[in-house]
Amino acid sequence: MSRNIKKKLSGAMAFIVLMGIVSLFSDMTHEGARSILGEYLNLAGASAATIGFVSGIGELCGYSLRLLSGFIADKTKKYWKLVIAGYALQVLAIPALALIPENGWVAACGLVILERIGKAVKKPAKNTLVSFAASEVGTGKGFAYQEFLDQLGAFLGPVILFIIAAIKGTGNLFSTYRICFAVLGIPALITIILVVFSKVKYPNPEVFEKTIKEKTEFRFKKSFVFYMIAICLFAFGFVDFTLITLHAAKMQAFPDATLSLLYAAAMAADAFAALFFGWLFDRIGLKSLIISTFFSAFFSCFVFTTGSPWMIGIGIILWGIGMGAQESIMKAAVSKIIPKSMRSTSFGIFETGFGIAWFLGSWLLGALYDIKPGLLVVVSVIVQILAVVFYGLCIQQQKMQNNIKI
Repeated sequence: MSRNIKKKLSGAMAFIVLMGIVSLFSDMTHEGARSILGEYLNLAGASAATIGFVSGIGELCGYSLRLLSGFIADKTKKYWKLVIAGYALQVLAIPALALIPENGWVAACGLVILERIGKAVKKPAKNTLVSFAASEVGTGKGFAYQEFLDQLGAFLGPVILFIIAAIKGTGNLFSTYRICFAVLGIPALITIILVVFSKVKYPNPEVFEKTIKEKTEFRFKKSFVFYMIAICLFAFGFVDFTLITLHAAKMQAFPDATLSLLYAAAMAADAFAALFFGWLFDRIGLKSLIISTFFSAFFSCFVFTTGSPWMIGIGIILWGIGMGAQESIMKAAVSKIIPKSMRSTSFGIFETGFGIAWFLGSWLLGALYDIKPGLLVVVSVIVQILAVVFYGLCIQQQKMQNNIKI
């Protein structure tokens, strides 16, 4: 291996790790906030219906706006401006929650939506920058490292807040949560400093990916359509974690004070699953997504059919494995299917579809849970098995188009 190639690989890996550390502090901020946000909004005066509506709208904005931000990123090539602006809006909205007065639920809900909009602004551009470097070190491995560090932050955030609440907690739970949000301002500022440093250090990550002649227009190939259907089916059948914690609390499977740690456990499983399945993707391609989806498809059987802490715990680990594999491999697969020139647009399309399917699925599965938890389990499992079928169709179609393994 020549010295230039080694230098390029070293630079690509350093960039991936640096952006992963940015994600670590970012997730420490907003995922830590998510572990207490529902109860905080309720204490601020929001009803359960309002919290559900705002959460749904926030997620819908957080995914649907990626179609626009991805298109803008591809047209302008101003990836870093979108990444920095998005990160700043996303992480600064969290410590601002500490300034909300009692009964200030309207302002708090507005900040929740702004945080999701910030994520929408930066996500396609950030994934595109990472994809440039990941192409040099292994697409699956590159995104897996990102997801591992990302979810390490998602694990640490709720744990840190649990410790703060235990040590610095006041008699007033609303005041305690204010302290927690204020402390999250520290990783928020670190996030902004690191992302600006990343831009200065690596102003043009595009150089990491080999330049090849390619068509600039975006075409909906059958393989991409099958892939989108599969991803949307997965999202539709994969319940939001808030429903899992609701069930665990209802069954009194765990002490109330430890419920936030369940999410931390899921994020830990997510992180290590991302590493393994990212490695597997570079060896067997999209087949690794079939394996992970089938493996995690039955998480709902363990979570929603029992009140046993051990069974629910197994289901949570399977949920985390499914999320980790999807978060790393899904992005890697998009990088393989879509040409470099239109990658931000494709990330936007992909993540918008994923978000809408997640929103609709969570809505339906929540309604089914109210009727009978067993109905949720049946629909969840069937839909995810259908996702496996469409992954298979995607692989078959891609082989027919290009006669290559993806």
